[in-house]
Amino acid sequence: MTSTRTAAALRRLTLTFVLTLGALAAARTHASATSDVERNLTGLSSWSADFAQTIEDGQGKVLRSASGKFYLQRPGKFRWDYAEPSQQLVLGDGKEIWFYDKDLQQANVRSMDATLASTPAVLLSGTGSIAEQFDIKALPDEGGLRWYQLVPKHPDTDFQLVRIGFDKDGELASMFLADKLNQITQLTFTHPVKNPKLIPDLFTFSPPPGVDVIGRDTK
Repeated sequence: MTSTRTAAALRRLTLTFVLTLGALAAARTHASATSDVERNLTGLSSWSADFAQTIEDGQGKVLRSASGKFYLQRPGKFRWDYAEPSQQLVLGDGKEIWFYDKDLQQANVRSMDATLASTPAVLLSGTGSIAEQFDIKALPDEGGLRWYQLVPKHPDTDFQLVRIGFDKDGELASMFLADKLNQITQLTFTHPVKNPKLIPDLFTFSPPPGVDVIGRDTK
């Protein structure tokens, strides 16, 4: 049951990078905030970092913790390798997104176009315009990071908003997310490497023999 809940959380993580609303005082204009976010992400052709993730309920109780490695190859390719507490994978190959749970021996695949549309994954994938998908506003600096809030412009999304934090060098350092089930996800990135040379095999996935594949007709 725990693996099932964790797999569902992985799907929500990719589709619903969100954080609950709070009392905010924007220090910079909308246009400036949008330019800041786009500037920090422009020129990012590839990226890798270690990550730590926690998921809390609406009362601050930690439901799950996880950690692993994240890889990005723009446009449209990414890989979340979960090492702890169990081996799981979320992979976008440019056309499809795979969710693989080794313990469950199950893989779920979806069309990337349908999955990424109007979701925070657009921020990193490089497949869409940030300004067209989100209303962006700057938040007060906190913890040595410059924070921005992004609210989706389209109502048919699974999330409310996302907050992202950049360090003084413009490196993505943290994301706070909250889904419509009132679960809050925090991601902290460490040991980032900007524009590394990544091998193509990182962004391909073939289900191992015996794995149950959901979401695509068996060939």
